[in-house]
Amino acid sequence: MTAAVPRMGSVVLDCPDPRALADFYARLLDWPPNERDEPGWATIEGPDGAMIEFQLATDYRPPTWPDPERPQMFHLDLRVDDLDAAHERAVGLGAKPLDQQRTFRVYADPAGHPFCLCHC
Repeated sequence: MTAAVPRMGSVVLDCPDPRALADFYARLLDWPPNERDEPGWATIEGPDGAMIEFQLATDYRPPTWPDPERPQMFHLDLRVDDLDAAHERAVGLGAKPLDQQRTFRVYADPAGHPFCLCHC
C-alpha cells in the first residue's frame, strides 16, 4: 500500500443524540464505551480497531425506508451466528424490526437508521 492510498477510518452517523446512539451500538456490538466523546460527538471502537462515530444533527430526520420519501442512503450489515438470538438482543436494546428474510433481518436503530443482522 502506498502513502497515497486511503485507509478506512470510521463510519459516521448523523443523529439527534450521539451519546445515546453510541451506547445502543456499543451494547449491540458488545464494544466498550469510548471516553473520547466531545459535545455533539461520540465514538465507539471495536477490538479490531473498527470505529463508528456519531455526530449531532439538530435537524435530523430519520429515513423512512422502505418508503422513498427519505431514503436510507446508508446502512450497516452486521454478521451474526445465531439470527434468532441476535434478533432478541437487538429488540431488547431498542431496535425496531422492519423486515425479515431467510438469511437476514432489517431493523431501525433508536434514531431510525436501518441496519441488518445477517446470517449469510
